[in-house]
Amino acid sequence: MFKNVFTFLLLISIEISVGQTLYKNQNYSEVNKTTHTYSSQGNKTLLLDFYKAKQNEQTTPLIIYVHGGGFSGGKRDESEIVSFATKLAQYGYAVASVSYQLTMKGIGFGCNVNTDKKIEAINTASNDVNLAVKYILENNNKFKIDTTKIVLSGSSAGAETVLNMVYTYKDGVLSPDFSYAGVIGMAGAITTLSNINENSAIPTQLFHGTGDRLVPYNIAPHHYCTPDSSGYLMLFGSKAIAKRLSGLGTSYYLYTIEGGSHEWASLPITQCFDEIIDFIYNDVLETESKRQTIRTINSVSPN
Repeated sequence: MFKNVFTFLLLISIEISVGQTLYKNQNYSEVNKTTHTYSSQGNKTLLLDFYKAKQNEQTTPLIIYVHGGGFSGGKRDESEIVSFATKLAQYGYAVASVSYQLTMKGIGFGCNVNTDKKIEAINTASNDVNLAVKYILENNNKFKIDTTKIVLSGSSAGAETVLNMVYTYKDGVLSPDFSYAGVIGMAGAITTLSNINENSAIPTQLFHGTGDRLVPYNIAPHHYCTPDSSGYLMLFGSKAIAKRLSGLGTSYYLYTIEGGSHEWASLPITQCFDEIIDFIYNDVLETESKRQTIRTINSVSPN
């Protein structure tokens, strides 16, 4: 009898301990990864990899990750992405790493590529990722995610995609009352700041190197193209987005790497995991208090 009571109390103690640190510390070891077709039209098949800890039966926040590659390359299951998604799942999150149409494959994304095609590529990727989220929402009986806690994240082209989804592009795929809970952009930018307002602003984390020559840290043309080039596209990078958010009472977390190049589009998932967890846990999940949180971190690139 005493043994049974002790075992029961021990289980309660473990559950309370996990509950107190869930999403902030590693609680699980084994992670399930499953692959799903979220869109199939003609010869276009789009997949997502879904990660969740084997023992995690709870309804959990979902982190969407969108890979980079200039809308012409990159894969959802690159080794660093798999490691990142697995580690997040060990902390208690569900993760979906999403493939999208690489419409610029064989074309590139440089100054000789028409501006309209660049914008179309970003919008197409945004639409694809929204379709992936719709698929998860419609099949939530098996995914078991908290539909009010979906966080977008992405690197380079993926960052441009997720920031575009939140602050620029609307496609009607998701219901009008749906809202993403947060967004993480790693060396990303948007084409306008005018749509960032009190109604649209959400907790935003931004990683960017000041020496990025592809996607501007502040305000500059994409790839620093000259005004007479066919690919001239003015972009508003991480600093400009943070400045816009600063006056709206919205949480943001700007991580600046002084002298950092565009490689910092991919480095945060391996070198800044703690900062990502800090943002999601404290700013998105609102476990501390409902207040504006402003974090501005300056780091120096080791390169």
